[in-house]
Amino acid sequence: MSTRIFNTTLIAALLAASGSALADRRADDEMTVRAKVVASVPVYETINEPRKQCWTETSGHETQTWRAAPNPGGAVLGAIAGGLIGSTVGKGNGKVAAAAVGAATGAVVGDRWNSGVVTESRPVQVERCSVQDNYRQVLAGYDVRYRFNGREFSARLPYDPGNYLTLNVSYRIAQDQRDKRWHQDDRS
Repeated sequence: MSTRIFNTTLIAALLAASGSALADRRADDEMTVRAKVVASVPVYETINEPRKQCWTETSGHETQTWRAAPNPGGAVLGAIAGGLIGSTVGKGNGKVAAAAVGAATGAVVGDRWNSGVVTESRPVQVERCSVQDNYRQVLAGYDVRYRFNGREFSARLPYDPGNYLTLNVSYRIAQDQRDKRWHQDDRS
């Protein structure tokens, strides 16, 4: 039974050691270094936010025409005036007939004369709108040039890095480096 416990303990220790070795190895593959910033130039984008502006203008006139309602006062005055004028014409029963015809004609003329066509003109209000461009500049980031290992690189960053930039550098062996120029040893 003690061998079984020994084997289990040995396997657990090996697994723990291999996990920590992989963690250390991953940490060894990657490191941070500082690179000198050569230039940092702000980059702006132009954004358009159009705005709608409306106002009211007077544009021409609107004309309305209608016939006024009949006015009984004009008909009464016309009938009186027509009757008086008709009574001055003729003699006897002709005078009465002329007065009646004058009164009827005066009533019609008075009614039409007093209630005619009414025309009214009013200015027309019109709403007019226009869209006006509203441009503004927005900071989009920084074009940064930096020097690392004797070479110059560039990147766009959302912030200004200052005089130095921190880089994550990873040293790993590239996959399958052999190509047609590489030859294996003749002994293999």
